[in-house]
Amino acid sequence: MKPLFDFVPLIIFFILYKMYDIYMATGALVVATSIQLILTFLILKKVEKVQVITFIVVTIFGGLTLLLHDENFIKWKVTIIYSLFALGLTMTQLTGKPFIKGMLHKEISLPDSQWKIINWAWTLFFTCCALLNIYVAFRLPLDVWVDFKVFGLLAATLVFTLLTGLYIYICTQKESKKIE
Repeated sequence: MKPLFDFVPLIIFFILYKMYDIYMATGALVVATSIQLILTFLILKKVEKVQVITFIVVTIFGGLTLLLHDENFIKWKVTIIYSLFALGLTMTQLTGKPFIKGMLHKEISLPDSQWKIINWAWTLFFTCCALLNIYVAFRLPLDVWVDFKVFGLLAATLVFTLLTGLYIYICTQKESKKIE
């Protein structure tokens, strides 16, 4: 249920963009992200760092978009968030504590070398998404960018998540054969 809840602001953004314009959609995105953060805290009594980072970036770049009436700021938000994720994963990798391992090691047992591969793969994925967003946002029409932001990046993330799951499955199968 929580993953669906995470996409509510994006869905609201998309609907209001199609019904009105980028500015109405951006304002709604800022409000929806704020409400989402508050509800998450009230229901779960905690908020993930990723949600806080997203909220801050949405608020800053959404606010600048509305204040200056310039759609370019909201376009940069996607690149900033993905770049921060890539930077964060890189930092955890360099400190010897890959974030992905920290998230999943209680449920999945893999050698450190596999966790490093997964962490670097997600770092590369986020970096590619950030760069691709720059291209789509500033070289293609606004309608294309909105569709890319809502559907393209979502689809890419789902596919990459499935590929990561497949990689983990293959690695765990190899590990279990070594034990036998």
